[in-house]
Amino acid sequence: MSMDQRVFFSTNFQNTLAEQLNKLSCDRAMLITTHRQLTASHTQINDLKKYICAVFPNAVTHTPVSVTRSALAIAKDKRIDCVISIGGGSTTGLGKAISFNTGYPHIAIPTTYSGSESTPILGETSNGTKTTFTNPAVLPEIVIYDPNLVVSLPKHQTITSGLNALAHAIEALYGKNVNIKTTRLALDGITYFYNSLQKVANNPSDLAARELTLRGAWCCGAVLGHVGMALHHKLCHTLGGAYNLPHADTHAIILPHAIAFNRPFCEKALMPIKNIFNCLHPEIGLWNFICKLGAPTRLKDLGVTKANLIEVAENVIETRYWNPRPLTAKLVHQVLLNAWAGNPPEPFSDNFTSITGK
Repeated sequence: MSMDQRVFFSTNFQNTLAEQLNKLSCDRAMLITTHRQLTASHTQINDLKKYICAVFPNAVTHTPVSVTRSALAIAKDKRIDCVISIGGGSTTGLGKAISFNTGYPHIAIPTTYSGSESTPILGETSNGTKTTFTNPAVLPEIVIYDPNLVVSLPKHQTITSGLNALAHAIEALYGKNVNIKTTRLALDGITYFYNSLQKVANNPSDLAARELTLRGAWCCGAVLGHVGMALHHKLCHTLGGAYNLPHADTHAIILPHAIAFNRPFCEKALMPIKNIFNCLHPEIGLWNFICKLGAPTRLKDLGVTKANLIEVAENVIETRYWNPRPLTAKLVHQVLLNAWAGNPPEPFSDNFTSITGK
């Protein structure tokens, strides 16, 4: 397993960014951010303005193709030679899209734990449908992690963003193409978050714990790029694309229920979760962890109606994809009902036989 990416952990990202821009011989970078983060991003790169020729503050969740087209038009007009994204998954995703379409290098500076910066995966939304693809050219060339940049991350976003990253690693334990190296990377990421997420929720200024969360984010994102995901991510992408739900919140809500559904078919692969979380069943350990953190647990709180769930279940099984347990619309609907109501994860029992051998 290899990653053609340079990764830096620094408490002064501006110096590291300037060094890398000089090494790339880039001085016409496009800065990608969001409206909410625009002022902060300008302040953060105030001393690096000589490297920036365009600022695009319109990154939004799920990377709509229409937004990418607007950014590409400006990139062409300004004759950029590099893309810098500062922010969470939305800015990183747009940075990936611009870099992929132009061929210019992408420097990602994460301010959340989405982990998108360490994957060669791009998810884009068009007409309410989110589709993803994997290509080595999507992977940012450089990632700079600075714990100071996540200190101001609101508590809710700290928690849900961390759980979003955690979901990548947990599903990677039983994902398609799993191997010893990916399992080790996933377990490193899970352990980092288990040991640090509650600490940073209680004390946002704990830089040592913040660095652990960032290391966890890199591990969780990196393993996502090497191991195929399954039902959990399919549910989150389908819900997010159809109803424009907050990405991290959706992951936090769905995770224990997807694990409860798949566990009988990948019990051995999920065994380490029981040890890390000190629990009898992985889904219960996750549920207790999520509740203790105060994360969201109900889809209905995100505006999803009970009537929506039937359509989501049908859309999920419409396209065949890998999952350790066979899927039917009825079973997927049951998973969604539990997540919608915010019930504790329940075991799913039927007469299927494991197809994974794990």
